[in-house]
Formats: sequence, structure tokens, C-alpha cells
Amino acid sequence: MKRLTIINARVPGEDTLQTLHIAGEHFVATQHGAAETLDFAGALVLPGLLETHIHLDKACIIDRCHQQDGTLAEAIRETARAKADFTEEDVYQRGARVLEQAIAQGTTRMRTHIEIDPVVGLKGFRAIRRLQTEYAWAMDLQLCVFPQEGMLNNPGTEELLCEALASGADLLGGCPYTDSDPAGQIRRLFALAQRYDVDIDFHLDFDLAPDNRLIDCVIDETQGANWGGRVTVGHVTKLSILTRDKLHELGQKLAGAGVQVTALPATDLFLTARDRFALQPRGVAPLDELDRCGVVCSLSTNNIANPFTPFGDASLVRQANLFANVRQLGTQVDLLRCLSWISSQSAKLLRLTDYGLVPGCLADMVVFDVERADQIVAQIAPPIAGFKRGRQTFSRPQATLYRP
Repeated sequence: MKRLTIINARVPGEDTLQTLHIAGEHFVATQHGAAETLDFAGALVLPGLLETHIHLDKACIIDRCHQQDGTLAEAIRETARAKADFTEEDVYQRGARVLEQAIAQGTTRMRTHIEIDPVVGLKGFRAIRRLQTEYAWAMDLQLCVFPQEGMLNNPGTEELLCEALASGADLLGGCPYTDSDPAGQIRRLFALAQRYDVDIDFHLDFDLAPDNRLIDCVIDETQGANWGGRVTVGHVTKLSILTRDKLHELGQKLAGAGVQVTALPATDLFLTARDRFALQPRGVAPLDELDRCGVVCSLSTNNIANPFTPFGDASLVRQANLFANVRQLGTQVDLLRCLSWISSQSAKLLRLTDYGLVPGCLADMVVFDVERADQIVAQIAPPIAGFKRGRQTFSRPQATLYRP
């Protein structure tokens, strides 16, 4: 069993430099037997960062798409057109490119959504399953299959979703706004989730219109199925137009039902409010207010280099900084909250029981050259090293200045 002792590590919440012990894949209280020693020289250590919502299967296709309006409808349409030419190897190669970016940005676990429909079939699912196996040395991948092109209106989709769930998919996603009966899709997905005993993660309420809100239906179905803590809603940009009183009222209902919320600031800022010019709304779910209501929240990337989000580098720290700017969060306390939405709170959302730096937790960690954890978000600090199950997965040398 490999043993590793880390000395002079700065750990959030501790006033003095700490020593961390690793035996095999886990942190342990004390070291028994000979161990390799690494000196972190005062660098700050966090548990690995957590990506709760990304689309590996349709990443890096922006050069194949014709983008003009930048709307959600265009993004769905152009991605569907490009998807017709996807092959398993194509999805694998593009997904691997993003995975390697994410690893070097300090991410150690990831929930990726995978489109399932009669056009693409299970190509994307099979490709991402290969990635799940071949990149397990640095990343735990959780596979969420979902019907981007609709489900009730798209015959054959439900059967493919069931085939994927029976073949090892970890959970079920939803995209209710793509069906003529959105509430019907929600109800059907809850029935499938109960049949296969899996969690659900919805793309939901992705606009700034006050009507046709579906989050109430998700709350009702969650309570009816007793699925609290197993349901997440992503985007929910409609929440950004609520008054504080109305938002807190809804936040208390979400917390009571155990419905979790993921904000996707890069995509949501890029796609929403394109029909406005003066006083254009920000259109990002207000996690800071929901967090105060007791809602489990996370921040995530969503898309990289496709019509939904034409840019990105898989940096969760950058997403946390972006959200802090959008929501005008600048105190140390607020920046730490932003950091929690890509780390400890995301661990709750993913229902992880082995996350942290204490004995018994998996030895997944990321190292930053800062003195305080809030500086990671404030400075968009790049990680300088990462570890997965006690094994180092990457390092990033510091920049060198060449003075005259």
C-alpha cells in the first residue's frame, strides 16, 4: 500500500500549517510504516473540485455550427444538426479533450449529461462510458442520460433511456420544455427514476418569462415520490426575475422538498435576455438567496465551445468568480460561499459520503498558491497540483518573469 505524508499544508479553517497522511486511496489519522513525504511549503489544499453539470458529448463543436442569433432555439437546432454526424469515436475524442482540461483545473468528480434520442442513439453514452473507465485515474464520472430533443413527442426515446439505465447510466435527466406536455415529461421521468432507483437532474425554466413555470411541478412530484435530496434543477433562470419575498417563499419550498439548484452562469448569461437591449437582465439563478433559505446549491460549467456556450476552459474557479461578479458578491464570506458551490455544497448535491480532507475521505485534493481560500475565487487562482486517490495527477509550474 502506497503511503504519503504531506507537510506544511495550509487547510481552510486551521490557523497553523497541517500535516496530512494518506494510505492507499484515503486520508488516515496517522501514518504507520515508511511513507514518501511532500512539502507543500504553505500552499493551500482543498478537496477536489466538483463539476455537477456539463455536456461532454456535445463539447467542442462550435466550428461545425452556424451561429447567428445566439438564442436557445438556435443552439438546440444547430446542435441537433451537428449531432446527426456524431460517431462514438468523435464524442470520445472531444470529451477526452474537455476532461483533460478539467483535470488540470482541479476537478476530480464530474456529472455529465448525455443526450439520448433515436438520431444519436447510444453513441454518446457508449463513448462517455469509455471515458469513465479510461480516465478513472483522475476523474470519477457520473453519467446522466436525458432527452434533449423531447421524450413524449419523440417515439423511441424512452426505450433508449431505459436501455442506457439498464446498461449502467447513473441517473436520469430531463428537458421538459422540449415537449408539448412539459409536466407530462416530468411525471414520466419521476416514474422511471423510481423504477430504476436513480436520481433526477432537470434542465428547467430556462427563460425570463414569468409564466409557464415548471419548478412547482418538480417540487410536487419530488414530495409525492419522497425523492427529496435526489432531485436537482439546473438553469432555472426564471428565478432571477422574482422579488426577494417571492424568491424566499419558493426557496423555502425547495429546501423543504429537498430539490437542489445548479446555476450555469456562462451559458445563462450568453443565451438569456437577447430580446432586451437597455437594462438587460443578468438572468442567473440567485444561489446566494436560495442558499440562505437552506437550498443545496452548486455552480457548474454546462457547455464548452458549442452554440450554447462558445467558449470555456473547464475552470470551475472561473465560474465561481463569474457568479460572484454577476451577483455582486465580494466579501470574504461571500467568496467562500461561491467556493462552496464548486466544492462542499456540490458534494452534498452529488450525495458524496467520502468528500473532504479528514480521515476516511478519498484522498482527492487540489493545491493553490494562496494564503486564504477566498483568494482562489477573487484571483481566479490556477491550481498548481492535483491528486486523485492519493496519486498526483497534474502539476502547473509557476510563470517565470524575464526581467531586462
